[in-house]
Amino acid sequence: MDEASRRTLGGAFQDGGEHYDSVRPSYPEAIVDFMVPADARTAVDLGAGTGLFTRLLAARGVEVAAVDPSASMLGPLRRAVPSATVVQATAEATGLPTGRADLVTCAQAWHWIDPEAGSAEAARLLRPGGALALVWNQLDTTVPWVHRLTRIMHAGDVHAADPDRRRTRAPFGAEEHLQVRWTDRTTPAGLHALMASRSYWLRSGDAIRTRMTTNLDWYLTEHLGFTAQEEIELPYLTFAVRTRCD
Repeated sequence: MDEASRRTLGGAFQDGGEHYDSVRPSYPEAIVDFMVPADARTAVDLGAGTGLFTRLLAARGVEVAAVDPSASMLGPLRRAVPSATVVQATAEATGLPTGRADLVTCAQAWHWIDPEAGSAEAARLLRPGGALALVWNQLDTTVPWVHRLTRIMHAGDVHAADPDRRRTRAPFGAEEHLQVRWTDRTTPAGLHALMASRSYWLRSGDAIRTRMTTNLDWYLTEHLGFTAQEEIELPYLTFAVRTRCD
């Protein structure tokens, strides 16, 4: 994604923090184990949003500085993790001190960050031997009905996790990867709410949103046969990357 696209699409998240926080899932424990070294004491969470991953770091006793450019997103984070140092800034220029962290994380946001500038800033923030860890939750598009769902929702999850594609840049070295498949539970109303947290919806006008709502209603109720209150098992794939400086 080029810089103009990152700014345009990522800018959709300047509002709607409360809604985002209420509908987006957390991350599997095995992924957190992979990303967070047992001896990590301090971390910087880049693109922290509403703090879904910040909470997991704090729950492990890690002292966290959470960075995000959106005041709307940071509101729920402040309430959920009052112990966190909260910085309203971009991931490429956090303003935090050099060498302050054992770990830098980025959950669900690295694709909005310039990889070269973001990697350079993460390296600056890390102490010698520190790690950078990235993670994405995505709907599991290997399941046919979920693949079509992502098309209707205009979700980026149709781009499957590719372990061969490098995410970070110098001075970081080889990347290690982990994929975990798991299932969330939701309802048709929950899927409509999830769709309304996506960047495509947030930057669209009323006509497009109405069409998306109609299409999703048809798909869930008429095509798949779900009732209004039915619990739906929603397959996810979580993909994580960890790396250290060369």
